[in-house]
Formats: sequence, C-alpha cells, structure tokens
Amino acid sequence: MNNHLYLDITADWDNIDSVRSKAEQFLKLNLFDSQDIFSIVMVCSELVENAIKYGDYKNPQNKISLSIELNDNSIIMEVKNPMGKYSNRFIKELDRTIQWIRGFQNPFEAYREKLKEVAQKEYVAGESGLGLTRIAYEGESILDFYLEDTNMINVTAVYQLYNGQFKGI
Repeated sequence: MNNHLYLDITADWDNIDSVRSKAEQFLKLNLFDSQDIFSIVMVCSELVENAIKYGDYKNPQNKISLSIELNDNSIIMEVKNPMGKYSNRFIKELDRTIQWIRGFQNPFEAYREKLKEVAQKEYVAGESGLGLTRIAYEGESILDFYLEDTNMINVTAVYQLYNGQFKGI
C-alpha cells in the first residue's frame, strides 16, 4: 500500500478536476469504498479551492501543495500555499471559523447553523461560506492550520478511523 500522495498544483480553477481525479485514483488503489472516497475527495477539493481563493500567486512559481497521508488511525489531508495580501483578514476568519465549528457538540449543528446563515444572505457567486463546515460535517474531518515563517499557510483536515478501520473497509 502506498500511503502518501503529493501534488504540486498551479493555482488555476481548471486544475480542481485533476486534483479530484488523482485523489480518487490514489484512494481506489488503497481499497477505499465509494463513500470514503467521496468524502475525502470533497475535503481535498474544498481545501484546494480555498488555497486558490486566498493565496498569493503573483509569482508564477508559487504553487499549492496537497498531501494525503494514510496512517493507522487517520487520513491527513494538508494544503500548503503562499499567503496573499488579504492574509491577515483571511487567517483571522479561518481561525474564527474553525473555533466556531469546534464550539458545537457535533459538526452537523455547525453545518445547520451555517446553512441558515447562508440562506439569509444575498447570493454572491463563489461565496457560499460553506467550505469549512462541509469539511467538518460532510467530510467528517477535524480542521486546523499553522503558519510557516516562509509566508506559507498549511491547512489540515484529519479524517478519523473508526475501530481501527476506515468506515467502508
């Protein structure tokens, strides 16, 4: 079993489908069932979408790194990207949102509250605000992030095993 997938991604919306496809292939090779694959691929694509939205890609060499690591007790998905000019505002909002999600008894409650909030707002294309709550609830993942001294942000989502096995195996 190959327990790591690493991808360097150019910050282009057209690359999201490729990310989904490569993550799906990796998970199929490691014998995951379709529900696990769907959840994990969704988490990866949401993380990459946020990296594209909030990262700094003025320098064409700046890329997004995605890693998926299979461990005995979890799958760790990590997206690393350069921070952009709105980084301080984004980091504060990211921290606030992660803490807000953790404040609920379970991620479904946070998801339900976020859906109510979104339903009351005027629609703006590409700005649902559901991404992190989707990761927590639909993707059954625990979110966290850290900053590097090199002006990079790493956002992680951890998908836990149940009774030493993935749900579908």
